[in-house]
Amino acid sequence: MKNKLWMAASAAITFLTACSGTMKPEDFKGTEPRFVIEKYFSGETKAWGMFEDRFGTLRRQFVVDITGTWDGTQLVLDERFAYSDGEKDRRVWTITKVDDNTYTGTASDVIGTAQGRSFGNTLNWSYDLNLKVGDGTWKVHFDDWMYLQPGNVLLNKAVVTKFGVHIGTVTLAFNKPLMAANDQNAFNEMPRAAE
Repeated sequence: MKNKLWMAASAAITFLTACSGTMKPEDFKGTEPRFVIEKYFSGETKAWGMFEDRFGTLRRQFVVDITGTWDGTQLVLDERFAYSDGEKDRRVWTITKVDDNTYTGTASDVIGTAQGRSFGNTLNWSYDLNLKVGDGTWKVHFDDWMYLQPGNVLLNKAVVTKFGVHIGTVTLAFNKPLMAANDQNAFNEMPRAAE
């Protein structure tokens, strides 16, 4: 009986391992619309996002205003976050285009260098980040996928892990057109969560 249980558990683990992490950016070669990160993020972009923990519980919502500057080699993204609980944050990415399909990126809270691969309408980022948690930080890993949709909408899903264990998922929707001024502070009018 124990052998049968062990074999069933082993088969399940093998199946799950084979099914997870097999998607590659190259799988999206030729898909449209073509996502060229330096073209999409040049100028002003806005995003709405949320963080769900590993149990699917919504923990945070936020809005990001992004200003991108492309100099022909590097893209600088100045991201300003406004969270629904009133917290503000900022991250500045410096992204280098290595070739038509490869990017590298750095930011103050990114550990080492982020690696990006882009094909068709898709970009995959992989990087480690010092994530603020309370008064401290956790070293976490992001497996970050972006998919450009018709109408200039960019969908983003990032799986966050610590020591290989899934701790949450970040989901964002980007929109390229400039938003009206009264939309810039969308969370100022949201009711605060009970303390």
